[in-house]
Amino acid sequence: MTSYTLLLLTLLAFASSRALASDPSPLQDFCVADNTSQVLVNGFVCKNPSDVKPEDFFFQGLDKAGNTSTKLGSSVNLVNVQKLAGLNTLGISIARLDFAPYGGLNPPHTHPRATEILTVLEGTLYVGFVTSDPNKLFAKVLNKGDVYVFPKGLIHFQFNIGHVPAVAIAGLSSQNPGLITIANAVFGSNPSISDDVLAKAFQLDKKTVDWLQAQFWMNN
Repeated sequence: MTSYTLLLLTLLAFASSRALASDPSPLQDFCVADNTSQVLVNGFVCKNPSDVKPEDFFFQGLDKAGNTSTKLGSSVNLVNVQKLAGLNTLGISIARLDFAPYGGLNPPHTHPRATEILTVLEGTLYVGFVTSDPNKLFAKVLNKGDVYVFPKGLIHFQFNIGHVPAVAIAGLSSQNPGLITIANAVFGSNPSISDDVLAKAFQLDKKTVDWLQAQFWMNN
């Protein structure tokens, strides 16, 4: 194999890995999502540019606190491409997170398509993520103005350890980051995972697994 061919193959492999590593890159100034289209593509079909309006790039409401009177004591308002059509192909979204005092929790979860960067605006949060094998925990207490990053696909959480409400803003590296809340996925899937499987995986008796599966599991 000539050095030229080897170089060409290396460049092609690199380009392919970059293309597959994140949301599709825009090939024009913008590609506002046409949420009315019935065409199925990886993402959303572009709206006709002549029909695009300033409102397609606009969202309001992140100044309003979310309802934290829930079992988890937290609320997440995610602005993704479904809420802001102009995000289509731009590979970014944003969320406001509100936490009740004394234990508001955004439970362990993962975003399969996005890295997350979180900034605390008010309050004190205990946050962390767990790596793949050997499952090491990286955790930190954050105060107002602090920033923490959660790598793509890793399980992470945020917990209010303060005596006042906490507020944070998160940026995510996908127009549609996805959400898998661990407890919900394992014990609240539809249809349910076999209790034989879960009993052995978690080293629990089947009655305990059945009780867990009967609970109301909620997403933020």
